Amino acid sequence: MINPMKTNLLGSSDLAITPVGFGAWAVGGDWKFGWGAQDDTQSIAAIHRALELGVNWIDTAAVYGLGHSEEVVARALRDWKGARPYVFTKCGMTWDNHGEIGYSLRAASVRCECEASLHRLRTEVIDLYQIHWTADDLDETIEGWQTLAALQKEGKVRWIGLSNASVEEMQKLHTIARITSLQPPYSLLRRDVETAQLPWCRREGVGVIVYSPMASGLLTGAMTRERIAALPPADWRTRNEQFKEPKLTGNLKLVERLRAVGARHGRSPGEVAIAWTLRNPAVTGAIVGARNAKQVDGIIGAMDFRLTPAEIAEIGAA
Repeated sequence: MINPMKTNLLGSSDLAITPVGFGAWAVGGDWKFGWGAQDDTQSIAAIHRALELGVNWIDTAAVYGLGHSEEVVARALRDWKGARPYVFTKCGMTWDNHGEIGYSLRAASVRCECEASLHRLRTEVIDLYQIHWTADDLDETIEGWQTLAALQKEGKVRWIGLSNASVEEMQKLHTIARITSLQPPYSLLRRDVETAQLPWCRREGVGVIVYSPMASGLLTGAMTRERIAALPPADWRTRNEQFKEPKLTGNLKLVERLRAVGARHGRSPGEVAIAWTLRNPAVTGAIVGARNAKQVDGIIGAMDFRLTPAEIAEIGAA
């Protein structure tokens, strides 16, 4: 284990988290927004490797693999002999017996989801419970947020946060119950939160844990045209515009710039991409997914890697 590992307090909570957390989206396996079928044994090995190297938090969601991701996380922690990491999960995305995805932030639905997540995760309390997506109807979002606040008072969840929320929504919800954290997408390819959400969170003392800092694998350096062409149809990335022309050529050129910067330090392009998100003072931590232990070894160095101002400018110029 890397020791001692730097940690940052997440917003106003008592959660001291490492700069990188393990993202369990992909390990959920095959579902509508999944990455295709996964080997649970390798997924568990990836989680264990991340924990061995000092990561102290795991981010998942009920809907990842229609409950399967939470079950895999629970299996990994059952066999883990070290200190238990923080476990973050999400609500608001539901599914029926046919696997059809729905969305609800109504109180009864959120409570049902929370109980199901507690059961799958084999825990009595969730460290951070997050609204996965806000509703189109602000009143429904408020109902869901009030329910999370009630669950917090009841001791079923320790802290509550949001994912994919606008500043306008956060301003309203923050008056009802304090927002611990925001989880937005943020990478070199998705920078829109720099203009509104990140400044607001920094000003209000709200923690930020960003997802997809490597653009869902595109910035790892391992993604080639051939590998993209060979992705299974069940992999949601086959439908993502960043993995297709006309954007793909420019994205692969950016990867070569990341590779050049990383080579000077013995770092991978993915580690450089993660470090780029962590250089923003509003960002508390970055969620990094992996599906096997080898992938973890190729990205974990981002936890203690810092780019120079000149390198930040060099990457930005690309």
